[in-house]
Amino acid sequence: MAWLWMITELLVIAVIFVAFGLGFAIIFESFRRRHNNAHVDSGNAIFEDPYSLKPVPCPNICDPAEKYMSLIIPAFNEELRLPGALDETMNYLQQRAAKEKSFSYEVLIVDDGSADGTNRVAFDFVKKYTIDNVRVLFLGRNYGKGEAIRQLLYLCESIGKQGMLHSRGELLLMLDADGATKVTDLEKLENQIHAVATKEIQFGDSATSDSCLRISDIQLAAFGSRAHLEEKALASRKWYRNFLMKGFHIVVLLTAGPGIRDTQCGFKMFTRAAARRLFTNIRLKRWCFDVELVYLCKWFGIPMIEISVNWCEIPGSKVNPLSIPNMLWELALMSAGYRTGMWKISS
Repeated sequence: MAWLWMITELLVIAVIFVAFGLGFAIIFESFRRRHNNAHVDSGNAIFEDPYSLKPVPCPNICDPAEKYMSLIIPAFNEELRLPGALDETMNYLQQRAAKEKSFSYEVLIVDDGSADGTNRVAFDFVKKYTIDNVRVLFLGRNYGKGEAIRQLLYLCESIGKQGMLHSRGELLLMLDADGATKVTDLEKLENQIHAVATKEIQFGDSATSDSCLRISDIQLAAFGSRAHLEEKALASRKWYRNFLMKGFHIVVLLTAGPGIRDTQCGFKMFTRAAARRLFTNIRLKRWCFDVELVYLCKWFGIPMIEISVNWCEIPGSKVNPLSIPNMLWELALMSAGYRTGMWKISS
């Protein structure tokens, strides 16, 4: 029995050692990322006119909006899936602009360090629809979906360049490059934002009940959701994928709290005021930046609306069961960063 106790003691010591090492790694990495909400200092990040190849100066997100709606599409190696999604998006936007004279838009494609022909595809759309309506940002290397979104919602500066790269819309919609969610569903999010904003203006306190306020001045966030499809997904997915996803949802609940059932749907809309506050604070750059958005919305008291959207599986997804450990790692960093006060939130 002595050898059994010895093995047990060694296992306990090993578990304690691993736990201590993991905890130290989480604290160290959280500390290292405490300033990640500052812009990425990337000399390769450029925002070009496809004809002159010169940077296009853009207004700061703190300035008044110039467009009604901005659609931000992060793309990493999406040469095959991007054309179909962009065709559908541009057809919808053009048709709506023809019907509604007050409707103006821009589509912002962020090439997140693609190694295929994503930038060529994106530039083809810029040439077809003009740089006023479609713009492309090159990050130079793969930073992650969260950073791709933030680069256009917040500040991105090229070394030696003077242009500040920002979105120009009153409403800002982020959507995936695969077109899994129908672009027409943006009207669901848009209508709910307008409905809540109208109530804020009519019945809010003196700070918000100003008839001169525009939709861009009210802080609101609308989250597209696939939660209504969960029962069908559970029936079609492998048991281990269901187990991993359920576990991930529990961790998200513990990290960000209740309120949004589907944090990972890539279809979200923000007013300009909400985006300005949220994306100047966000630190996570990859899969779990959506969870951080929920956390920050709660911190600032920004109303969140969850709305069911039409969604279908598109072949070529970059999310797989091996992504779960990376997601859990980011959630651990976020929890440690905010709960210890290392990640300061700026208002």
